[in-house]
Amino acid sequence: MQTVKFEDWLKLDLRVGKIRKVEDIAGADKLYKLEVDLGEEKRILVAGLKGHYKKEELEGKSCIVFCNLEPKKLKGIESQGMILAAVSDDEKTIGLIEPDKEMTPGSKVR
Repeated sequence: MQTVKFEDWLKLDLRVGKIRKVEDIAGADKLYKLEVDLGEEKRILVAGLKGHYKKEELEGKSCIVFCNLEPKKLKGIESQGMILAAVSDDEKTIGLIEPDKEMTPGSKVR
C-alpha cells in the first residue's frame, strides 16, 4: 500500500453535501446527474449510482464530496467533483459515505 504524506491529505477539499435533485442522463445506463448543495454553492456531479440507488433514495441524502477534484465531462455534462462511496471488490455493492449525524451542507471533512 502506498502512503500519502499529511501535506498531501491537506490538499483535499472534502465537504458534506446534500443531494437536492437527481436526474437521468440520456443514453447512460449507470449515471445520474446530481445537484448537490454544498452550503454557499451548488454543484452538478455525475455519479455511477443508477444501478444501486433509485432517484428518490438519493434525493435529500447527505454525502461526502471531493470538491477540488479536476472537473470532467461525462456524457456531455461537466461533473464538478465526486461523491465518495464504499465499493465491494466485485463492484456489485456500493454504499455512499455519509455523516452519522445531521451536518450543515458545506461542513469540512477532516
